[in-house]
Amino acid sequence: MFDKILIANRGEIACRVIRTCRRLGVRAVAVYSEADADAQHVRLADEAYSIGGPRPQDSYLRGEAILAVAKASGAQAIHPGYGFLSENADFAESCEQAGIVFIGPKAASMRKMGSKAGAKQLMAAHGVPVVPGYTGEDQDPDLLQREADRIGYPLMIKAAHGGGGKGMRIVRSSAEFGENLRSCQREAASAFGRDRVLLERYIETPRHIEFQIFGATDGRVIHLGERECSAQRRYQKVIEESPSPFLTPALRAAMGAAAVKAGQAIDYVNAGTVEFIVGADGGFYFMEINTRLQVEHPVTELVTGLDLVEWQLRVAAGEALPLAQDAIAHRGHAIEVRLYAEDPEQGFLPGSGRLERLRLPQPGDGVRLDGGVVEGDTVTIFYDPMIAKLIAFGADRGQALARLEEALADCEIVGPKSNIAFLERLVRHPVVREGRIDTGYLDRHLDEVLSPLPPPGPRELALAACAVLLAQEDDADAAAAASSEPGSPWALADGWRLGHAGERLLVLEGEGQRSEVHASGSAGRYRLRGEGFSAEIEGARRTGDGLSLRLDGKGLRLRARVEGDRVLLHDAGRRLSLRQVPPFRFEGQAGADLGNRLLAPMPGRVVLVQAEVGAAVSEGQALVVMEAMKMELTLRAPRDGTVRELRAAAGDFVEADAILLLLEEA
Repeated sequence: MFDKILIANRGEIACRVIRTCRRLGVRAVAVYSEADADAQHVRLADEAYSIGGPRPQDSYLRGEAILAVAKASGAQAIHPGYGFLSENADFAESCEQAGIVFIGPKAASMRKMGSKAGAKQLMAAHGVPVVPGYTGEDQDPDLLQREADRIGYPLMIKAAHGGGGKGMRIVRSSAEFGENLRSCQREAASAFGRDRVLLERYIETPRHIEFQIFGATDGRVIHLGERECSAQRRYQKVIEESPSPFLTPALRAAMGAAAVKAGQAIDYVNAGTVEFIVGADGGFYFMEINTRLQVEHPVTELVTGLDLVEWQLRVAAGEALPLAQDAIAHRGHAIEVRLYAEDPEQGFLPGSGRLERLRLPQPGDGVRLDGGVVEGDTVTIFYDPMIAKLIAFGADRGQALARLEEALADCEIVGPKSNIAFLERLVRHPVVREGRIDTGYLDRHLDEVLSPLPPPGPRELALAACAVLLAQEDDADAAAAASSEPGSPWALADGWRLGHAGERLLVLEGEGQRSEVHASGSAGRYRLRGEGFSAEIEGARRTGDGLSLRLDGKGLRLRARVEGDRVLLHDAGRRLSLRQVPPFRFEGQAGADLGNRLLAPMPGRVVLVQAEVGAAVSEGQALVVMEAMKMELTLRAPRDGTVRELRAAAGDFVEADAILLLLEEA
């Protein structure tokens, strides 16, 4: 086993590898960019070294800088994590030439299957079914257009050296091909350093099922079972699980054998993933081989009881595979979701900023958390905005889903927007509960998961008011206990006033609604009234984040938390955030007309400006392309008009809501 390894990555995966290193007694060396100087992987590692600027191409994609740190620190091996240099054959070869072990397959194997194009050609030659397409090296745009027309539509453009949903587009007509091709190439070049693409026929309503393989230097290759990743949005995996609810034992055996055959064909060593696209009829086609550890590897670890990072280290150190194929046992069911800093209601725009509050469930009892940030850290614009991976395990799929729901209910992110509420609604959706989802379902039916929630009704207002009243009384009791007269009646927060019944007015705002609740009573017994409702509460009591009470005679228990002026409720699966405001404060609506301005919807870098001062533009015309978190976003003209002023140029970094372009007054 190695004494010291370097981790050529950041965030959650770097922290994950460090945990296994610590358990095995292996010292871990971290590298970091200027943006990550205070990151958690830097703090957890035994040593850490700066390797450049905040952009990936200035730091984590600088193979020569990472190798220099490995030599200087005495690291015997480099773990690449996923993304960045993990599937870069040139970097793997440089490690070999420098006498440093690359914890992954050999460069020769990566070159055979590291690109989607090469992998498809290889699999076709070995009799593995592949989807019709074009995988050639000639990337002339006219040739690609002709090939696309030959293959037929719908068609998928994919970054040949990509992964993680980056650099992928569906094209449904010949007229759409050119613009999608250029956008895909730019995104691929930014995320992976190469703009080569491949084309393939798009199979409607497919499922995405992948097999974890492992190979050793003695030539043995085995698989550790499958993961289903069919719940996707724009090719980004949203839910991953094992085992697949779709596979029959016969289909599982056939796909597992095909995955092993693919590994054996190129003498594969270390961890890899063979990904298949599976039709509704059960026909499966090779999609790609990822020569690295996958983001979703924890679900395999939970159902097999194995540590895949430990296996990676042992195999890279020259040891045989720890287990034979027939010794791999599977039990239970595991499901993973990814918590992101993004705004689902604004097209899933990636978010950035300081994590003012980060509450995550405690690991244990069927819940696992793999994270790379803590409260107070900053999500930057330079990298993927994933905050943590949440994985639930149960004896069966039903129990795993139930534990996942409970764990999501315990999550809270304040600062950048998050996808927690979206995930909660998604895991309760019938197609997910019944295991019927295909890879395109979310994009076709996103409105079912993101449909606007109704404003808080009488029930929610009564529960929120009760939580506020109890919190006020607790605060008053604490203040009284710390005072010189803890028994003074003036310290009570019961609303009593000389000459009247002591009614209090609470004003709560949320979901675009301002509501007034009049309350009387104390100590968990209240009479409430608001517009069109009245309610009686008895026996109300707070225990941690739990609130139990009787509302109009019916006993209830829910999550409720009051922090400053914020009231957070989680009741019957609904997440609701309200703000308590002074009774006589009213806030007006911002009345600015934004029809003449094109604003940056998020912090990021301007990639392309497709307009000039004085040019006439049409509503919906692409004007500016931005990049943040390795994703591209095209900004379009808000109306017909003439460009009056440009305030950004390609290469500029801009803040959210910055004015990029102005149109002449209508």
